[in-house]
Amino acid sequence: MFRNALFHHKNVNIMIFAIGIVYALIMLNLLFLRGRYVSLSDHYMYNLVPFRTIQSYIVLREHYNFHTWFTNLFGNIVLFIPIGLLLPVLNRTFLRPILLIITTLGIIFIIEFLQMVTKVGSFDVDDIILNTCGACVGLFLTKLTLRTFQRDHKQGGS
Repeated sequence: MFRNALFHHKNVNIMIFAIGIVYALIMLNLLFLRGRYVSLSDHYMYNLVPFRTIQSYIVLREHYNFHTWFTNLFGNIVLFIPIGLLLPVLNRTFLRPILLIITTLGIIFIIEFLQMVTKVGSFDVDDIILNTCGACVGLFLTKLTLRTFQRDHKQGGS
C-alpha cells in the first residue's frame, strides 16, 4: 500500500525528477567539463580488458596518490549510486535488477564512448563495471528503504 502511494504521489515524483535533473547536470560537469583537457593526440584512449585498471589500482596502489586511487575506485561506484536510487523511484519497473543493470550499462557505455570520442577522457570497461556496481548499491538501498517504510507503515496501521 505505502509503496504504491509513494510511486503515485505527484509531488514526490516531481521532486525526484528535479533531483535527477540536478544530478545529471552535476554528472555532466564532472564527466565532461570540470578539470578536463582535450587530448591533442590522434589516438583514442581506451581499455577493453575487464579488471585491468581495477587490478592496477589495487596491486600498484603505492604508485598512486590517495586522491587518484580513491576517486578511480570508489568514486566511480559512489557517483552512480543515485542512478539506482532515482530510476526505481521514478519508474518502478527499474526495481527489477536486470532492467536497472541493462539501462545503467547503456547509459554508462554512452558516457564512456562520448568521453573517448571527444577526447576529454577514455573509454574504460572497468569504469562501466564500477559504475554499474554503484547503481546496484543504489537499487539495494532503494529496496531496503521501501521495505523498511512498508514494514513501518504496516506496523503503524495495524
